[in-house]
Amino acid sequence: MRKAFLFTLLFSATSLFAQTQNLPAVGTSTIIGKVDGIEVEAKVMSPSAQATPLQVACLFEYTENDLTNPPALPAALNGMLHLDEALHGIITELRKSGKFTGHAYETLLITPPAGTIPAKKLLLVGLGDRNKFDASIMETIGSIGMREALRLGVTSYTHASDLKDEGVGSNTELVAGNVLKGAISAYRTQVFLKEKKMSDHKPLTKVTLLAGPAFYKPSGEALKEVIATYQN
Repeated sequence: MRKAFLFTLLFSATSLFAQTQNLPAVGTSTIIGKVDGIEVEAKVMSPSAQATPLQVACLFEYTENDLTNPPALPAALNGMLHLDEALHGIITELRKSGKFTGHAYETLLITPPAGTIPAKKLLLVGLGDRNKFDASIMETIGSIGMREALRLGVTSYTHASDLKDEGVGSNTELVAGNVLKGAISAYRTQVFLKEKKMSDHKPLTKVTLLAGPAFYKPSGEALKEVIATYQN
């Protein structure tokens, strides 16, 4: 109960900051469009507070205090830090011990204990060496999230790239667009296999991409542009 109260205070503070900067408040969301029957949603929310059957979160290879020291985002705006704290530091423990290295495309599926985060499942996906980051890898990251969602049989899931939380500058529009491209490509592959009677996946109805207040608008615009390419 105390933890929930603290997160409520944190999100309230974040919302107040967003309002003073003329940015969208926590909880703001928009259905950007639809591809192959899948609604694509952009939302301002920490992955620690998002209710979803599957939360995808991305991590670079571990560097000491990379979630708390600059250039990481401040604590009030750092979704990955919130996620780690809500899970009692297990993410940092996994990374620091080498149990989850964060190597590119590495995955680890976690079942969050009751009372920690609302997500039913959490998929950690590695991004590799932060100093060699290239936004093109986010297409593969997007496909990994989609394939795990289909494997688990969920009808919706949420993706958080978390790059800036870990202090890595990136092109917000390119990252968001590539994640969606990879996800749709992976979904269409499974549809193809289902037509050949080689897959029995459940249809997906929605994918949500999380963004911080400052990155919500550019992410939404990028998603809209990608969606338009599938409708032409």
